[in-house]
Amino acid sequence: MEKKNDKSRPLVAISGRTNVGKSTLFNALTERKQALVSDIAGTTRDSNLGEVEWRGLPFDIVDTAGLLDTRALSGDRIDDKDIDSQTQKQARSYLDRADLILFLVDAKDGLLSEDKALAAGLKRNTAYRAKTLVIANKVDSFRLAPETAQFYKLGLGEPYTISAATGLGTGDLLDVIVQKLGRGRKKIARAEEAEQTVEPEKTPEVKLCIIGQPNVGKSSLLNAVLGYERVIVSPVPHTTREPQNTELVYKGERVVLVDTAGITRRRQKAGKLEQAGILKSLKSLDRADIALLVLDISQPLTHQDSKLVQEIVERGKSLIIVANKWDIIAERDTKKWTAILYDKLSFVAWAPIQFISAKTGEKVGKILDLALLVAAERRLRLSDSQTEKFLKAVVKIHKPAKGKGLKAPRIYEFRQTKNNPPVFTLRIGPNDDLHFSYVRFVANRLRERHGFTGTPIRISVTKDRKSHTTYNE
Repeated sequence: MEKKNDKSRPLVAISGRTNVGKSTLFNALTERKQALVSDIAGTTRDSNLGEVEWRGLPFDIVDTAGLLDTRALSGDRIDDKDIDSQTQKQARSYLDRADLILFLVDAKDGLLSEDKALAAGLKRNTAYRAKTLVIANKVDSFRLAPETAQFYKLGLGEPYTISAATGLGTGDLLDVIVQKLGRGRKKIARAEEAEQTVEPEKTPEVKLCIIGQPNVGKSSLLNAVLGYERVIVSPVPHTTREPQNTELVYKGERVVLVDTAGITRRRQKAGKLEQAGILKSLKSLDRADIALLVLDISQPLTHQDSKLVQEIVERGKSLIIVANKWDIIAERDTKKWTAILYDKLSFVAWAPIQFISAKTGEKVGKILDLALLVAAERRLRLSDSQTEKFLKAVVKIHKPAKGKGLKAPRIYEFRQTKNNPPVFTLRIGPNDDLHFSYVRFVANRLRERHGFTGTPIRISVTKDRKSHTTYNE
């Protein structure tokens, strides 16, 4: 029986010629072996509908029958005389309704004439073309990724590389899907809040605090983001003594940027004005939602940087690490430098890193986009049904680990009690003791499933409604 699509959720359709791995991808994304997978072309007839939830956005996904020709992509009438015609007609109906189309191709087979013909049909239909992503499947190793460049010839944009069978690249693909369905996220949030009869939290603005040690380029960053010289920039440390607030509207959101004085742990060695500036910087951090921690990537990370990160986390602020002065780095390997930073700051491996040059403007434009994403996930509120479903999945993967005593603990309840920032409560038996590593495990699984990018997650473990331990992950 066909599952009725919930109109309040976006719909993603998997399409392409036969035997390119559409059903395998469907199963991988839904995490269920719902669709029948075989090497026989045309195995899928009735389209399979499933649900996916990623980074707080639930959406429907449909595995359509393999397209046999361009009839399903045109406005031509399709007769219902045989099974193939019916499957093609049904596939077209889902393509019409879909918010996003994943056009799957087989990287091992390479670019075939059937792919070219179907791509041409998608391009002729302007409605399809605007919502189509090319997905190169069966890329079982990143070494094979360059071979997918041939699919640029389809004229449908950049091909995204995955292996549906092994799961390689599917997480990145889900990130792209959620990004493309951004407007759907807002619609879902409103629908879920209405269902729970919970008033949405009013967040009139996103407050960003630019913070860091002296002379790392904080003021230069503010000027680069704004596109004009809002604050004085000088190589002299502590040039900025007072927080500088600047308001702007970006993509419909009100954003407040605060440039603060450089913060050092050795406050006693600073002058009176510098000390006052540092205190104001910390107060600005208290009022902010997100800290943009600016580092001079050309200099080694210091103990003071780590302490500053602790100040940010202890205050429950979201964090984006801005690695500045990227233009003077000789070996610009982002993976290498990301590993170096996370090695030194392993306790905030959830914080995104953006490499920029405030001086040249390189990659500065990505900071506000990243900030809006972090702000949205900071406000994310999971319903009780979502946390209950999540708990069942987590316990199935890994049973709760005991702390003191011999009795294995049992988790009776897990729910979100607050957002902005997110706070959760985990309730165990009155005589149970839960090992702290399991709480960290729960926090990590929360991030994998729901995102909370750049935001600390606080989990309180309670016994008989009395909290005894709080973890900040």
